Parts: sequence; structure tokens; C-alpha cells
Amino acid sequence: MNITQNIRQILNELPPGVQLLAAVKGCAPPEILEAINAGVRLVGENYVQEAERAYQAIGQRAEWHCIGHLQKNKVKKAVSIFDVIETVDSVEIAREIAKRCAEIGKVMPVFIEINSGCEPQKSGVLPENAPALAKEIAGLSNIRIIGLMTMGPVSGNPEDARPCFAETRKVGESIRRMNLPDVEMKYLSMGMSGSYRIAIEEGANIVRIGSLIFGGRE
Repeated sequence: MNITQNIRQILNELPPGVQLLAAVKGCAPPEILEAINAGVRLVGENYVQEAERAYQAIGQRAEWHCIGHLQKNKVKKAVSIFDVIETVDSVEIAREIAKRCAEIGKVMPVFIEINSGCEPQKSGVLPENAPALAKEIAGLSNIRIIGLMTMGPVSGNPEDARPCFAETRKVGESIRRMNLPDVEMKYLSMGMSGSYRIAIEEGANIVRIGSLIFGGRE
């Protein structure tokens, strides 16, 4: 698996304004470093413990995104490592992030995670509840909402994810129209290795790609 070659191929294909986030779950620091050297600027980790190990080895050579479900007891560590948390789906977790960021004098950019497929086994707020969540957490100090993230259904047919991506885009538009203080719907983080092309067609400007870069880990 030629990481550098894979990244260059993906970067050449992405339209202007769409950023590649390398989903590095299970990758060793040398693999992550190769990805960064090949042009990756955003690195996404699912687990705080793995992120901590990688961060210690690599440091601030990339922007670190939390792309996995974040447990309350891991927030203190998470806010010291990550530059962006993409998986805020409750007032409780938002308050904990704000609290822990206040302790270290940091303002954390966050995405609200949308459970766009309304799948009970997945984290994320249901699309119809996202505007109310945005309104409730917009006033918190030390966090700033800058976009939405969604997984979409994992299936063999990427087209199955299209309605979910379209729904997430509509949610972002409705939150934008609310003109909430310190809320800027700049980013839509949608699509993975099998579905990122569909996600881009539906408005994604961050795509989270793992297996197409590193092999079957996604």
C-alpha cells in the first residue's frame, strides 16, 4: 500500500475547496507522518488514547480532529490534543468540552454530529433536533460551532448515503439561517472512502478517508 501515491491521487481528484482528512484509526505514527509529508493537513483519530500516542510522536505537523464518539471522561485529555472535535451530539458533552477548555484557556472549534440515517446504534443528534442543540450550546464560552459532521449508512452502494448527505446539508442551511452568535456553518464533514464522491456532490468540503489511503482499516 503506497500511502504517498494514494494521497496524491486523491488530492489531484478533489475539487477546489474540498479538504482531505486522513482517518488514521489503527495507523502507526510513521504511516501518519508519511501521509502528512504527502500533503495531508487534517488528521482524524477515533480514540483519544491512540491520538495521544500519535500526537506525542508527531506533534503539531497537522490539524488534529476527533472523529470518534467522545466519552465525557475522556474530554479533559481530548481538549489538550485535538484542534477540532467533530462529534458533539449533546448539551452534556458540549458543556464538558467548554469546561475543560476554560481550564486551559482554549476555544475549541466543534462540529455537531448528525445521525442522518436515524440509526439507533449510531451516535449523533437526529436531524430534526440539531437546530435546537445548536441554539442551546451556541452561548457556551470556550467552544465555537463551525460545521456539521455525519457518517451516513455504511452499505455497498454509495448512492444509499446521498439522502443522508443532502439532509445534513439542509440542516446546516437551517442553522445558518438562525444567525446564532459565534456559530459559523463553514464546514460539512461527510463521506468516507466508499462514499466521498457522493458527499462532495451533496456539498461536503471535508472528506474523511482511511482505507483508500492506508488499506482496509476504515
